[in-house]
Amino acid sequence: MMKDRKRLGETAEAFAANHLKAKGYKILAQNYRCRHGEIDIIALDNRTLVFIEVRARGSMDFGLPQESVGYRKQRKLREVARYYLATERGKGGICRFDVVAVQYDSENQRVRKIEHIENAF
Repeated sequence: MMKDRKRLGETAEAFAANHLKAKGYKILAQNYRCRHGEIDIIALDNRTLVFIEVRARGSMDFGLPQESVGYRKQRKLREVARYYLATERGKGGICRFDVVAVQYDSENQRVRKIEHIENAF
């Protein structure tokens, strides 16, 4: 079960990155990790630095994928973003947090819907 969940997440992240590239985003990092946690994708949308959380679900039994990015996760993403800004990019500039929600058909594991939510929090 855990292996399938991990594979589903990796597939969703790759699908999200391709979706963002098609929209003109420049991917700077994927699975950026530091002592504060991890951000799935860091990209540039024109001159805006975007920190992106990717969520995937094969069933809507527990709600939409984007609904799983709660307050704790948002706080953790902000901590990682602060660290990234302090160590990798310097200070200043515009940044935002997006969520890419991927819904799979649970029977055949194909993407049913992808939703890119800009300025999610």
